[in-house]
Amino acid sequence: MGRPRKGQPVHGWVNLDKPPGISSAQAVARVRRIFDAAKAGHAGTLDPLASGILPVALGEATKAVPYLMAHDKVYRFTVRWGIATETDDAEGRVIATSGVRPSGADIAEVARRFVGCIEQTPPAYSSLKIAGRRAYQLAREGAPVALAPRRVTVARLDPVVRPDNDHATFEAVVGTGTYVRALARDLAHALDTVAHVTALRRVAVGRFRTDGAISLETLEVLGHTRAVSEHLLSVETALDDIPALAVTAAEAASLRHGQLVTRADQAFCRGVGEGATVRAVNGGRLVAFAQIRDGRVRPIRVLNLD
Repeated sequence: MGRPRKGQPVHGWVNLDKPPGISSAQAVARVRRIFDAAKAGHAGTLDPLASGILPVALGEATKAVPYLMAHDKVYRFTVRWGIATETDDAEGRVIATSGVRPSGADIAEVARRFVGCIEQTPPAYSSLKIAGRRAYQLAREGAPVALAPRRVTVARLDPVVRPDNDHATFEAVVGTGTYVRALARDLAHALDTVAHVTALRRVAVGRFRTDGAISLETLEVLGHTRAVSEHLLSVETALDDIPALAVTAAEAASLRHGQLVTRADQAFCRGVGEGATVRAVNGGRLVAFAQIRDGRVRPIRVLNLD
């Protein structure tokens, strides 16, 4: 596959290993320029301080972003005990200190309490909006930031290494909307101390993992060669947990026009269940993401991959 010509539609995923020091939006913009894609997006923001897996969607793959966002994410992060910052990471000013340093046994015991569906208040320095403005913008201006607690899911929180009394490294598997910085903050409070995150790396988003990921630096070098297209993955990458429904050409045409399709294959519809999301596929080509409703297939997001 040659490198896409300028103006040619580009559809697919790039399994990007984002470097620290740039925002997710900046990383996406650079990938978009390399592929000359009309549209681009990503599946889950990474803080500028953080590195790791940032799945970048190009073209029609942007319509698959919500489905990938629903997958668990795996993080490895290091906590510095005894110092709290306004941003809950190493970039913010110090706002509190503590002489308490938790033992390894206490860390392991308390970490178990944070596994499951927990209530978490997002950091004041976050991209969440309050009255139309980002929370971090208000915080930087010194305005009060009141973010409501919300339910998030932590599937796993494991202490990995404790190099000294001041630091501990964890690996966490979390659901969408979970803030690792807030997790570290709350964990410290439960251990009667304060803390902040000094290093944060995302090692997986669904089936996108560091194995097979490409750095931004390498991608920009390859951007001048045909080899760059080898790193453009199909739209359906990492979405194989969504059942595939084979449709006829006529049914595909109806779905593309936003019309419901009545399936003769009612056994399939009953098998996936009422309200289930499916991938409608014709001739090996993804047509739409759809829902099963009363034995019929209702298109949710139609893809134009021609």
